[in-house]
Amino acid sequence: MTLHEIPRIGLVGGSGLYSLPSLERHTEVVLETPFGSPSDAFVLGAVDGVAVAFLARHGRGHRVLPSEINFRANIWGFKKLCCDALVSISACGSMKKDYQPGHLVLPDQFIDRTVHRASTFFGEGCVAHVSMAHPVCPELLGVLDATAREAGAATHRGGTYLCMEGPQFSTKAESLLYRSWGVDVIGMTNYQEAKLCREAEICYATMALVTDYDCWHEEEQAVSVEAILDTLHKNAETANRIVTRVLGRIRSERPCGCRSALASAILTRPEGIPERTREKLALIAGKYWE
Repeated sequence: MTLHEIPRIGLVGGSGLYSLPSLERHTEVVLETPFGSPSDAFVLGAVDGVAVAFLARHGRGHRVLPSEINFRANIWGFKKLCCDALVSISACGSMKKDYQPGHLVLPDQFIDRTVHRASTFFGEGCVAHVSMAHPVCPELLGVLDATAREAGAATHRGGTYLCMEGPQFSTKAESLLYRSWGVDVIGMTNYQEAKLCREAEICYATMALVTDYDCWHEEEQAVSVEAILDTLHKNAETANRIVTRVLGRIRSERPCGCRSALASAILTRPEGIPERTREKLALIAGKYWE
């Protein structure tokens, strides 16, 4: 097998998780994609014999704003590296009193409040509409839930992740509004990943690690970078502990339907798609018009 033919599990690390200490025999791969450059080099290796591709979402050294992340290039890169499952690790704010800093939330729904981001591979002469009714892979979610609990993490399965634009944190009025909607956590990155993974037919689930209470909590200070740094480091340790255990439990055969999401989603006839667009989409959808 060549480098791009080895089946792998993808891992994307968020704030505070810029490397994977348990990754063995690793090498770096720099990819250029039809959609531009990813956040950083992909780090390929193995964890307990399981092949893995790791990417720092914000780049090592935290150089990329949430609105600057090239989500399309990141997900295209995971697809190119033969990943058909992606576990996302991210920091988040809690919108519920019981979801305390240090807790782990495994959301299964999203609300998108972003306005400046490309979040589809399609367009430029090719139209597709994938279903996002259930944006998280239930197979991955179940494995993450069981493993996190075994690892001793305070875990909450299910719930809604509100994806805001950032990079500023919420106003108090916004925070109270989102609370009134019944959302569970708030962050700045995960929904674009979920959308693009669905289009790329990659199973997706996210581990949202709580760092703060946003600014709605009357008894807590408003969120600040200084206030969350210590929690970020502790959360990174928790995430690495869970990831090390979970990878070997992700089955190659999963009856979830994520990996055939485009089967009835593409509306444009193959002969009507411009050649340049066909080339850009070859990795994502080419099998449907070959």
